[in-house]
Amino acid sequence: MKRLIRYSVALISVGCAFGVLADSHSDALLQDALSAAPPTLRDKVTVVDWDKNVLQEGDSQYTCFPTPPQLQGVAPMCFDGPWMAWADAWMNKKPFEASELGISYMLAGDGGASNTDPYAEGEMADNQWIVEGPHLMIITPDQALLDSLPTDPYYGGPYVMWKGTPYAHIMIPVGER
Repeated sequence: MKRLIRYSVALISVGCAFGVLADSHSDALLQDALSAAPPTLRDKVTVVDWDKNVLQEGDSQYTCFPTPPQLQGVAPMCFDGPWMAWADAWMNKKPFEASELGISYMLAGDGGASNTDPYAEGEMADNQWIVEGPHLMIITPDQALLDSLPTDPYYGGPYVMWKGTPYAHIMIPVGER
């Protein structure tokens, strides 16, 4: 009987420790995701981890995600409805055409991406790898708007990323790289 009690206590202890670690991990993911959003939205957004677990219910049109687990550094993001459709198309390599203006926040910046290739996984001589600081991203159904902006990320203002692809969007730097 003592052995059974010790075994049960050990299982409960391990279970409690795992629960604390899981809660700590979920809290870290939540804080990471929220760092992408403006302070005025942080208590209003829904936060979902990459396993589709809801970490925070929100009442705004934004859904925030922590840094993808396969990435080094930080890259949390917050998407509105049009950006959620964009993300689905991009992740599943489906065609996309914006039907309305969409806004995404990445106020914690990102660890790097190609400015020309939506599927590049690392820096290459020809893919204009850019590490961007805090920024907004805009998708628009108005292609003329995309044509009116440069594609040079060092231009000093808004620029178009992934021009010529269905995933083209406007990058608007709002902080230091």
